[in-house]
Amino acid sequence: MLRHIHQLAALAQKPQRTILGLMSGTSLDGLDLALCAVEGAGPGTRVRVLQFDTAPFEAAFQAEIRRVFAQRQVDFQHLVLLNVVVAEKHAALIHEALQRWGVSAADIDLIASHGQTVFHAPRHIHGLPDYPHATLQIGDGDHLAYRTGIITVSDFRQKHLAAGGEGAPLALYGDYLLFSEPGEDRFLLNIGGIANFTFLPGDGDASKAFATDTGPGNTLLDAAARQFFGQPYDADARFALQGRVLESALGRLLQYPYFQRPFPCTTGPEEFSLEWVARTAGLSEWPDACDLMATLTHLTARTIAQGIRRVSRTCPRATVYLSGGGAHNPFVRELLRQWLPDDMAITPMEALGISADAKEAVLFAILANETVAGTAPSDVQLGGIPWVGMGKISFPR
Repeated sequence: MLRHIHQLAALAQKPQRTILGLMSGTSLDGLDLALCAVEGAGPGTRVRVLQFDTAPFEAAFQAEIRRVFAQRQVDFQHLVLLNVVVAEKHAALIHEALQRWGVSAADIDLIASHGQTVFHAPRHIHGLPDYPHATLQIGDGDHLAYRTGIITVSDFRQKHLAAGGEGAPLALYGDYLLFSEPGEDRFLLNIGGIANFTFLPGDGDASKAFATDTGPGNTLLDAAARQFFGQPYDADARFALQGRVLESALGRLLQYPYFQRPFPCTTGPEEFSLEWVARTAGLSEWPDACDLMATLTHLTARTIAQGIRRVSRTCPRATVYLSGGGAHNPFVRELLRQWLPDDMAITPMEALGISADAKEAVLFAILANETVAGTAPSDVQLGGIPWVGMGKISFPR
């Protein structure tokens, strides 16, 4: 309708937009909600985080998602139903957060919803040469907009696929706009279910900037914690710190072809699972659970460090800014300090003015801001992909 076009035009002209960024990652632990005040667009973007919260998911809701999450065969009816159920769950969590914060839905210009990834399928995972890269996130934007009364931008990853990318990691766009710094080479490392980093060159050359997945972050650690300890994750690495590294198994895992792939590349729990561990490490039976946890923690940290070292040969004095759930794992942090170059600083994301926990939700708010108010430069590529506006727009009515 014409009034929708007028609404978007008015939003684009505002000096500041209030955007609620949503992120639910592969850990399935909850929904991150970052209420952001975003000024400008493009390289002039400025953001302030007004409120941030993580709304935990109940075990029953997690179990419903796990029925389809990273599974090659699913109950298709259940998947279709979850597309609506996830959106309605997220809408309910938004209403609860706004009530806690004392914020009216009428004061929010946009919701930026990542949705819930249920399957990520770049070519190297699906192995079908006649088929393209693909990925699927559920939690329909129209349902979210209708239930909240707020214009919603969602399904960001499809445009990246259409432009020739793998649909991930999308952090590159927001990282480049917000955190590029002349004179400092930066690695913005996010350790979620899958670990990824954005490289931002200090010379400002956009063609050198890229983002890539390094491999498993928390996904194997969380799966092992659930299976062997009945815990959602290895809090403070207490299980891993009690174990010893199974060197032969770790060596075989590190030889897996993904860890030698050219950057940028992407992966997911579809590729890295406990079944993958047993098969690749040649385990006929599970070893001591603490030893397994120690070995998997070394795998996470070692593959991150190897990935950064591949790039840092030309910028050994770069700074690593750390975010994501894995940033809270003291054993991972200790191992990264051991395996990264001695003169490479490892710094919490908070040093750049953004909470490490809020960062991903904030970056999707930035993508939504670009969709509405940005002017994608036709002559600039990031990570080898044309700079494109991402996300589908859903109106409340």
